[in-house]
Amino acid sequence: MIHTLQLTGSLLIVLALVHGTFPSYFKWKSDLKPLSLINRQMMYVHTFFIALTVLLMGLLCLTQSEALINTALGKVMNAGMCFFWLCRLIVQFWGYSPQLWKGKTFETTIHVLFSLLWCFLTLLFGYLAIC
Repeated sequence: MIHTLQLTGSLLIVLALVHGTFPSYFKWKSDLKPLSLINRQMMYVHTFFIALTVLLMGLLCLTQSEALINTALGKVMNAGMCFFWLCRLIVQFWGYSPQLWKGKTFETTIHVLFSLLWCFLTLLFGYLAIC
């Protein structure tokens, strides 16, 4: 299980770093231009803090996998991460319109892959929280 957590940690670190590509990939400079300054800046700041949270989860899994598995604090941390990823999984289906991905091969593939990833993370951390 330690190796699974370490691999998951590496995956979360990559996911955090991918957030850095969002502004250019999603064309935020032009798409967010009509928004007020505070709304534009909130997009960047909130994306940064989500990426930071995911990065820290990844580092925790990568460097403290044994403690996450074998300590009471680890169980609590796992429960918190389970809740975080469960919320993300719910948002995947009820926070985004299916119009964004239905009928589009690439977008549907990404939707399915990330849905599976959110399920995996929820189940992994849930399992570690109760075992």
